[in-house]
Amino acid sequence: MGDTPLRQGPGPERGLFSLAELPPPLIQGLTARSVELFHDPRAHDRPLAAQVVGVLFTRTSTRTRTAFTVATLRLGGSPVGFGPGDLQLNTGETVGDTGRVLGSMLDLLVARTAGPLDELRNLSRSGRLPVVNAMAAQEHPSQGLCDLATLALTFGDLTGIQVLYVGEGNNTAVALAHGLAAVPGARVTFATPAGYGLPEDELRTAERRAGTVGAAVEQIHELAAAPADVDVVYTTRWQTTGTVKPDPDWREAFRPFHVDEHLLDRWPRASFMHDLPAHRGDEVSGRVLDGPRSLAWTQAAMKLSSAMAVLEWAAGPHG
Repeated sequence: MGDTPLRQGPGPERGLFSLAELPPPLIQGLTARSVELFHDPRAHDRPLAAQVVGVLFTRTSTRTRTAFTVATLRLGGSPVGFGPGDLQLNTGETVGDTGRVLGSMLDLLVARTAGPLDELRNLSRSGRLPVVNAMAAQEHPSQGLCDLATLALTFGDLTGIQVLYVGEGNNTAVALAHGLAAVPGARVTFATPAGYGLPEDELRTAERRAGTVGAAVEQIHELAAAPADVDVVYTTRWQTTGTVKPDPDWREAFRPFHVDEHLLDRWPRASFMHDLPAHRGDEVSGRVLDGPRSLAWTQAAMKLSSAMAVLEWAAGPHG
């Protein structure tokens, strides 16, 4: 007789899908752990030893894919990479069937699809394994944790931090909203072109959480209405990975939101952040991106330690 066939049904979803679903103490803990691992990448006991981590990226990635691959190796695990043309999803196999197969062979899956977040939840349920959202259409939570860790590295205690985000209300902005909404006394203002703001339901969710910790999340559509005091000015590239804007003249709406030295000088003590890749001359000037107030390159390096913190948690009993 051969081995007994595997006949398991779907299980509960596990992993990191949205920062809105993580309690504030956990977000703060992952932020602190990211900073600790940034200072000492060996401050762990190889929690992924003998584990295999799938790294599925159907969209382009430099920082996130490299970070999660290297983080798996640093934590003692073995990564298996999948590119956009590698899986039978391209020939019509369902997400559920794919998840079931991957779950029978992998211990954990990191996935970037730029598609619906529900696809990642389905992979987790069908495969009965933890899944880390490395970017879906709705949210980029691992970037949000990286951003919080970069802020913590720079400013220490984040209580009362004031952030101005300039540009499209994309999946990075959604993660930043949910992350800072968990920080006591924080204020984040999203200055977005009209028609390109955060999704209303995400904004309302972040506002409700912010109210429980004395934080504030707000959205404006004119930079003239930006707060007088800001610790950080944050922008992202205008064209989000995996998306196309329906308005052919969309750049005209975005031009007033270009971050140059003149804009940054409205807040002489503010730092600058960018999740990269950057298009100098579009969302940011080269003088700002490469200038002395830019945290963008520290932010990029923080991707690795924040990925390590996420994988360590996701592989544990509560992931």
